Amino acid sequence: MLRSVQHLPVTGGEGDLRASRLRAAASRLHRELAAYRAELRDRDIAEEELAALTAMAARGTPEPAPLHRSLLLIAGAIGSVSALSAALREVRAAVEAFSEPG
Repeated sequence: MLRSVQHLPVTGGEGDLRASRLRAAASRLHRELAAYRAELRDRDIAEEELAALTAMAARGTPEPAPLHRSLLLIAGAIGSVSALSAALREVRAAVEAFSEPG
């Protein structure tokens, strides 16, 4: 039986693929947030939490609770800015991958 790429076991020295996906998603959202010139009152909070997500992913396999906390803060800081919604969804999917049994 074939398994999806999201559920493949990690082998070798590459590290956790979920962590790589999280780093890439956080990096994309950070770039798009930097390019978004309109005023966001809580931009600093979003940037700090994106940095926290990146740091957690760089240390290995992070715990789901701190990831979800950061995601909630980022989503709250960004609000419903449609220009950032696709990148935020990507971060959310990457965070949720750490909550899946596996």
